[in-house]
Amino acid sequence: MIRTIAFLALVVVFSCNNTSDNQHQASHLHHTLVDCASDKPLSPEKLTELRKRIKADEKARRLDSLFQRKFKLERFNGNVLIAQQGVVLYRNSNGYAQVEKKDTLRPDSKFQLASLSKTFTAVAILKLYEAGKLSLEDSVKKFIPQFPYSGIQVKSLLSHRSGLPNYAYVLTDSVRKRNPYPTNDDIVRWYCAVKPRPYNTPNTYFSYSNTNYALLATIVEKVSGKTFEAFLHDSIFKPLGMKNTWLVTTQNDSLNQLRTAGYQHNRRLPKDNFDDVVGDKGVYSTMDDIFRWYAGLSGGCVLRPETLKEAFTPRSFEKRGIRNYGYGFRMHVDEATKQPKYVYHTGWWKGYNTLMWFSPKDKFVIILLSNRYNRSIYQIKPILQILEGKGEVDAEIEEGMF
Repeated sequence: MIRTIAFLALVVVFSCNNTSDNQHQASHLHHTLVDCASDKPLSPEKLTELRKRIKADEKARRLDSLFQRKFKLERFNGNVLIAQQGVVLYRNSNGYAQVEKKDTLRPDSKFQLASLSKTFTAVAILKLYEAGKLSLEDSVKKFIPQFPYSGIQVKSLLSHRSGLPNYAYVLTDSVRKRNPYPTNDDIVRWYCAVKPRPYNTPNTYFSYSNTNYALLATIVEKVSGKTFEAFLHDSIFKPLGMKNTWLVTTQNDSLNQLRTAGYQHNRRLPKDNFDDVVGDKGVYSTMDDIFRWYAGLSGGCVLRPETLKEAFTPRSFEKRGIRNYGYGFRMHVDEATKQPKYVYHTGWWKGYNTLMWFSPKDKFVIILLSNRYNRSIYQIKPILQILEGKGEVDAEIEEGMF
């Protein structure tokens, strides 16, 4: 078995004291999150007991066998981290960050998260909501007065129920191919001027659209008085110790250190016209930082429990099935209880595939980051079989999850 570095044995436990007093919470937010996200290894005795209880050694062996096949047969090029109850069961890298340079991927290689970035955008909005800076019932017009659509609320954007068409499909070439590349402000100006026809009436139907999250990033800036990048850094990345996470628009050269390139059909993809539009995508991060992100969320370190519950509440039942969407998070729903069995988000953008998938009940997380387009990344049924210690899981999990 290939060793998955000493990190395999690390247990990180997250705990924090939430308060219902918004003012008190705001004044102590930074201190609380730093304490909450600090590494607190268990004693050797408790670690041994925990590993035995979750059958960590057996799961690690089976995961290693699975991914060695995945690396060889499915040509998985990327980083993987799988943990349960804070115990890292498997952590490995395979392939190249930049094929032309033959530079082997490292644990701290940075990947474009694509739509997995939406989880940060949603939490940014929910943090402003907790601070009393906005209401989820607020109209977009409150923040963008010239916005030409009525009835679209902040919650409509969060849950992809605005009806707005995806900017990538409707923008004219005059905006799409402009130099410099279009930004979020350009997207907003175009929608206000051209007024493309909505797909449906707001709050009546789920329709996944990157426009929703580009608009949410703009709202974060208008409400906070900071750039979207600065707000994410100050309110999420820095407090949680995510030192290797950056927005694509950053001017800090740290982003370019160990930055990967995206590949599709064996071809390196150049900078895209929409790369500088953020909120819907645009966060670069590492597998270890995403592990901190998961731990911060699940440990109640980022949002109050009642707010996180809102984010994980299914909001689209127009079509029967187990797949649903909350506020910035996808989920597989137990049809009997209507509660999420799994919470996750996938991502695809210009050669990058990403996945963060976790179980609130069994407290495991699967983090897959790839810079070489490969749909097999989303076929995680064999991983779930190992983590859940059973032979079969719902066949629907293998179906499309976008």
